Amino acid sequence: MSLAVSLAWSTVKDRKGGFVAAFVAVASGAAVITACGILLESSERSGAPTERYRAADVVVGAPQALPVADDVDPRFAERATLPAATVAEIARVPGVRAAVADVSVAVSFVTADATADVTVDGPGGRPVLGHGWGSAVLGPVTISAGQAPAGPRDVVLDAALADRAGVAVGADVRLAVGSNTTTYRVTGIAGRSGGRQAAVFFTDERARELTGRPDRVDAIGVLAAPGAGDLARTVGKAVPGVVVYAGEDRGEAEFPDIGGTRSFITELSLAFGGSMVVVIMVVVGSTLALSVRQRLRELALLRAIGATPKQVLRMIAAETMLVGTLGAVLGVVPGVGLAFLLRGVFARAGAVPDDFELSIGPLPLLAATVLSLTGARLGGWLAARRAARLRPVDALGEAVVEPPRLGRVRLAAGLLLVPAGLAMAIVPPLRVPGEGGVEGAAFSAFLLIFAVGLLGPRLLTGAVRALTPWLRRGSGVSGFLATANARANSRRLAAATTPLIIGVTLAAGQLFSGTTASAAAQEQAEDGLRAGYVVTATSAGVSPEVAAGLRDVPGVAVVTPVVRTRTLAFFGSGDDRQIRGYAAQGVTGDRLAETLDLGVIEGDVGDLRGDTVALSRIAAGTLGATLGGTVDLRLGDGTPVTPTVVAIYERGLGLGDVTLPHDLVLAHTTDRLDLAVLVAAAPGTDGRAVGDALRSAVRDLPTVRVGDRDSFVAARQDATAGESVVGLALNAVLLGYLAIAVVNSLVMATAARSREFALLRLVGATPGQVRAMMRGETRIVVVAAVAFGTLAVLPSLAGTSLALTGTLIPSVPPLMYGGIVAVAALLGWAAVMTSTRVAMRPAPVDAIGARS
Repeated sequence: MSLAVSLAWSTVKDRKGGFVAAFVAVASGAAVITACGILLESSERSGAPTERYRAADVVVGAPQALPVADDVDPRFAERATLPAATVAEIARVPGVRAAVADVSVAVSFVTADATADVTVDGPGGRPVLGHGWGSAVLGPVTISAGQAPAGPRDVVLDAALADRAGVAVGADVRLAVGSNTTTYRVTGIAGRSGGRQAAVFFTDERARELTGRPDRVDAIGVLAAPGAGDLARTVGKAVPGVVVYAGEDRGEAEFPDIGGTRSFITELSLAFGGSMVVVIMVVVGSTLALSVRQRLRELALLRAIGATPKQVLRMIAAETMLVGTLGAVLGVVPGVGLAFLLRGVFARAGAVPDDFELSIGPLPLLAATVLSLTGARLGGWLAARRAARLRPVDALGEAVVEPPRLGRVRLAAGLLLVPAGLAMAIVPPLRVPGEGGVEGAAFSAFLLIFAVGLLGPRLLTGAVRALTPWLRRGSGVSGFLATANARANSRRLAAATTPLIIGVTLAAGQLFSGTTASAAAQEQAEDGLRAGYVVTATSAGVSPEVAAGLRDVPGVAVVTPVVRTRTLAFFGSGDDRQIRGYAAQGVTGDRLAETLDLGVIEGDVGDLRGDTVALSRIAAGTLGATLGGTVDLRLGDGTPVTPTVVAIYERGLGLGDVTLPHDLVLAHTTDRLDLAVLVAAAPGTDGRAVGDALRSAVRDLPTVRVGDRDSFVAARQDATAGESVVGLALNAVLLGYLAIAVVNSLVMATAARSREFALLRLVGATPGQVRAMMRGETRIVVVAAVAFGTLAVLPSLAGTSLALTGTLIPSVPPLMYGGIVAVAALLGWAAVMTSTRVAMRPAPVDAIGARS
């Protein structure tokens, strides 16, 4: 083994060019895996320290996630609450000194110009939440000036909020809860300031009244009696169906978004990180395979002088481990920076809180190193197997002249994959309902990529023939040399072109499937919104009673309140039982099509009342739901329901996949407020007069605004903007790594031709003619990559569009496609021409005798 290591070290020192490419591939892969590992560890370790529960020994809350065996527990979109009777039940547990209920209600400050401000530090600042003064003992929160609230119109403000509002004890403030604005007297200023939220304290009775659910509480802080022991365990056993938080976990009970962030980061890290591990192994393996192929002459000579296949394998394994270890160890350093970059992007997109901190421990770094080394070792072994098995004479022959034709198995597999990929693009969208059709269409691109990889030499030969007139036009000797070289070395050219084809295919597939879905959602939202007026709020939402008042406005025909949430849906049975999360809305079904046309395919949304549901075509297909059947859902706060399907509609992308009765959804949201109220005027009425009448009806509600339909569509876009940014960031990482792989392959393939360049110069070709020849080959590479990459992805995009919208035409923004072409051209041109210039630096006489 020591001999193999010694040979490996000598080879690495003498052949730095080929091993630099492998080093870059491993190091870049280690960086990506490190970033995913840090995010995953942070999802388990990071959190926000509790603020108002610091004095509580434990905090008790309702389950905020659905337990799932061997998987990430999906989080509920709304805060789950506990019955108020649970407070007394916990108070009776031995070791409990006191059990204190806490409720939260979103509060907005109404300024002198009748606008509402829901944050302390402006847009994106800390939210203002109201609580009962009885929960102040859990902080503990103490009065620094004035006194505690005693009546229903008394409030205590925390110090930071009072400073920003510019009020003192005895001042009057206007506070809005939903659309209801009330004037309160500031009776005291609390000493706390800063933190994740600003607090307004009411009397306990007033706080419970404002939540709209006086029989429910958000959390219960528990104070321990002396000698209580393990109170968390005691309370957990005595009171079933609750979650007990202790220590640092108390912050999760106070801030439910922490749990949501952990779930989001965990799912993202596992899914994206797992996919990237596979991609990295493929890229590292292909890089090492190309490196080994360029050394066939050397390996054949080793075999000829007596080296056994096992010795060759051990030598290549040692080389791989040397380069892989160096790349993996050094790659984790930029991986830490990449993790911080992703965290910043996610925070800016609103996908994680601004105070989400990364936890950097040794485990992600070690895991990234091990996985990168494993990928490099596996890739090196696969690359070395064929080289080690070749007879020396055959290896020497392949090192000089490529095999004249493809193997029969390879050719047959490639030819079979083409119709398989085309069928996968079209058949599932037509035959498989729901998301299965979209997934099948997406998979077709991978089948066609594999086909291109197998048939690459044949395809490149055809491309060269088609491009020959263009390449030779006005190019003279260089054009002839470029086409002759490409035909004679089609395998080498295919090996250099395939990574660029994969990059073009994946870039187009990832980006244009997103633009297709976004364009369809935008079109559906615009076509489905029939209301002429949209009533919204500058506060946390519109109070439900506003809709009832608007129905009495002259000229108004239909009023539809809309409340938004997310639901969890179950489908399948036994071991195949799965869960999907869907955007959901609650509406009143009466004359719904006059304000919000869902594009009903089957059934009648007028029947949407009580225990019923309407589903989009895609959701119904995924869940296996039919008209008149039932579906198993969990509402926003986790409440289980089994509603009957009364309608199936088309416009789920733009208007939500699940539509439920308004009152059912509203009762299970955190704030119990509507997102908007849609208003349709009666036929024949004066639109301007109706608008004026609506504004007059809400003039005493300073947080309510009457707008046009564009505001509703824009709100829908804003709700999905964060997901789009996260998707783009992940795609950028994936495509960036593929770009490194493309450059690696092109540089290695070109740099290995130094002897060829030297021979051409010795027989009379000028350096300019050689560079012109390489420019011709680069044109072949770029044009072929763009053409075949586009052809490979088009069926997938057409199938995706068919599954989502029912049409075969995807949304492909010309500028975005032009950007993909430009990047492919830039990568190909820069990699090939730069490495050509480097390869031509030695004198021809010196280069012709060098090892290649």
